[in-house]
Amino acid sequence: MNKIESLTPRQIVVELDKYIIGQGDAKRNVAIALRNRIRRMMVKSDIQRDIVPNNILMIGSTGVGKTEIARRLAKIAQAPFTKVEASKFTEVGYVGRDVESMVRDLVEQSVHLVREVKNEAVKARAAEAVEEQILDILIPPVKGAGFRTTPVAANVDDEPSDDSELNERTRERFREKLRNGELDDRKVEVNVKSAPPVGVGMIGNGMMDDASMQGLQDMISGMMPKRTKKRKVSIAEARKILLEEEVAKLVDFDEVKEEAIKLAENNGIIFIDEIDKVASKSGKNGGGPDVSREGVQRDLLPIVEGSAVNTKYGVINTDHVLFIAAGAFHVSKPSDLIPELQGRFPIRVELQSLTQEDFSRILREPKNALTKQYQALFDAEQVSLEFNDEAIEEIARIAFLINQEVENIGARRLHTVMSHLLNDFLFDVPDTIEPNSKIMVTKEMVQERLSTLVKNRDLSQYIL
Repeated sequence: MNKIESLTPRQIVVELDKYIIGQGDAKRNVAIALRNRIRRMMVKSDIQRDIVPNNILMIGSTGVGKTEIARRLAKIAQAPFTKVEASKFTEVGYVGRDVESMVRDLVEQSVHLVREVKNEAVKARAAEAVEEQILDILIPPVKGAGFRTTPVAANVDDEPSDDSELNERTRERFREKLRNGELDDRKVEVNVKSAPPVGVGMIGNGMMDDASMQGLQDMISGMMPKRTKKRKVSIAEARKILLEEEVAKLVDFDEVKEEAIKLAENNGIIFIDEIDKVASKSGKNGGGPDVSREGVQRDLLPIVEGSAVNTKYGVINTDHVLFIAAGAFHVSKPSDLIPELQGRFPIRVELQSLTQEDFSRILREPKNALTKQYQALFDAEQVSLEFNDEAIEEIARIAFLINQEVENIGARRLHTVMSHLLNDFLFDVPDTIEPNSKIMVTKEMVQERLSTLVKNRDLSQYIL
């Protein structure tokens, strides 16, 4: 947490620059939004409760980095993050997902994050307990030995004075072998808990919301007797199974729930994609799908404004959850959203379409650049893959050209182009192209392999 608190807006932008090319305006705004949350937590007076986040509306065509900016921001903040498609929601009363489900998804993510931290904290203690359990299976302790009155002999060559001491020495030898991994392949029998499946999905068909249904299923599962079954597994696998059970015993789940709700309330980020798909194109049709669209907007409004949502882990208040909405707005425009919802997204950021130079930088600079991903795939087969500068420029030029003449899908076009370029090599490794070989991608190779892609671009709209 201290590391996050020390992040300034400039440092947040630098972190985003490692994965996303361009879109400086959007990065600045999300960096300010994240820093404002840290500032709010540092405010000591009562006004802290009244400081609400400035939600952001991102406007830009597909593939320019809207989702990636939000996802990377959540990773930097180590905050619970959930992405939803606005077009998946339906108005209350219709069959489909209701808008509150995105808040429940956020709390699930928060519980997962908190549980991971808690599990890591008790893992060392749990590992010791698991080691003792495995030793008990391999070398059962001597029963009824009572307390030893004589100390254990310091010299291992000395004869053991009784069965208890002999047992202890044997356990120590096996403990050493366990830690060295010498017994990992040995089979042992362990008791594994098997929760009986509960099929109650039909009970609440249309009459119960998701939270109530989940609560009912949990209640019925809790009433069922916990069954155990014996499984014969290797010691390596037994260690994983027993470690999970032991960690679950050591972690207080009520504490996890409390912290998770608090984390989701103060640090949660909900990314609502395709918000333009629920905008009424003019709102003058008076019927049809636009009615349902406006209904979804009205359902979204109280969640974004701040309301209490019931989840299976407890009630969460959405007053300080940061909402980032995004849409291409090709057909509709932001002003087609209902005025109340527009007012809840005060910061509007237009993301620019990617240029040929941007494509070239995307192939070179990010930590997870496509060229580096393909190099890693070839490295796994011990084959070296290299691109010269002219080849990268040519790939960028062709991707940009196809985007202009067919359909602009942004940086996603690079996946199509790179796949078309390297698929033959990926098929030939390691049968024809042997390990320790080297593949150099040149401008001429790119032109030769992608000539059909460029030539047939006009026909692509007629292909089913």
